[in-house]
Amino acid sequence: MKGELLKRFFRAIASSDQEAIDKLTYLVIEEERSKGHTLLADQLENITKKKPKDQAPDLIKPVSSLANATQTTGENLQGLSELPTSKRFNLPLVTTIPRDKLRHYMVLPEKIEKRFQRIEREYAARDRLAHHGLRYRQKILLYGPPGCGKTLGAERLAWNTGLPLLKVRFDAMVSSFLGETASNLRLVFEDAAKNPCLLFLDECDSIAKTREDSQEVGEIKRVVNTFLQILDEYQPSSGLMVAATNLNKSLDTALWRRFDDVIAVPKPGEKELEFILRETLSAIEVGSINWPRIIEQMKDFSAAQAVRVAQDAAKRAILEREGLVIQEHLEEAIAEIKVS
Repeated sequence: MKGELLKRFFRAIASSDQEAIDKLTYLVIEEERSKGHTLLADQLENITKKKPKDQAPDLIKPVSSLANATQTTGENLQGLSELPTSKRFNLPLVTTIPRDKLRHYMVLPEKIEKRFQRIEREYAARDRLAHHGLRYRQKILLYGPPGCGKTLGAERLAWNTGLPLLKVRFDAMVSSFLGETASNLRLVFEDAAKNPCLLFLDECDSIAKTREDSQEVGEIKRVVNTFLQILDEYQPSSGLMVAATNLNKSLDTALWRRFDDVIAVPKPGEKELEFILRETLSAIEVGSINWPRIIEQMKDFSAAQAVRVAQDAAKRAILEREGLVIQEHLEEAIAEIKVS
């Protein structure tokens, strides 16, 4: 914003001249739009529409970083509207995950880590990309075996972008009444498109199964059709949509091209397994461990199972008052997981 315009804006606020405030607000929005900051301009315009006419605009406090700025904006905008609910039973269709509950530390192979970082970098530079007619990656699909870190990946993206995380509740969304599931689904996406957030669809295969399955009823196929149409139309307001599934082979083939990025989240390799164990045990003393032998016994373990091995071994060491984790603790924890 130019200095002279900024001074006029503050004079109008100080004198409570609502007519001047409205005119200057319009000028600010148009100036940002002319600079190519279309997303910011749209957000500012939405804010003015939601503010009562007799109320002067609040001064915005400066924030120290892009992530904090996005988080502040996301939380404020999210508070302006109620979460969507099912029309028939008035059940919440999404759950808000508080920021202090988000897990954001992941151990990934280098290639996969770079792909997550690319999503985060594009989000941070979304206005610059828009200025050149480019769109940041908005719709992400994560797939892989159970426990490999798909949910953790969504939480990590929410943390690093500063977006509030809204998790879709399929137990409330899916209905036995004709057309109601599709209606609930559209309601969720329409609400998420209004305010910056990360919309997370865990186990998305429940609404995206292949339409070629002859055992599926017509209603499920209609839901899939609606989901595909929504993905085509979805234009989030500075947000992200992340879907996750274990059953990627069951997804409708038309679904894949609707996403801006599709990432296979693999099980950890030997290097990642050892790193996860050591990091999880970093708060407790560890004795002499034959790490190659331990890692060999954990072949095909998921990241979640590796964390559980370390945590169970730490609990044994504490309960047995031995003061440190030893080889036996880890091997017993591994054996228990294999049996279960």
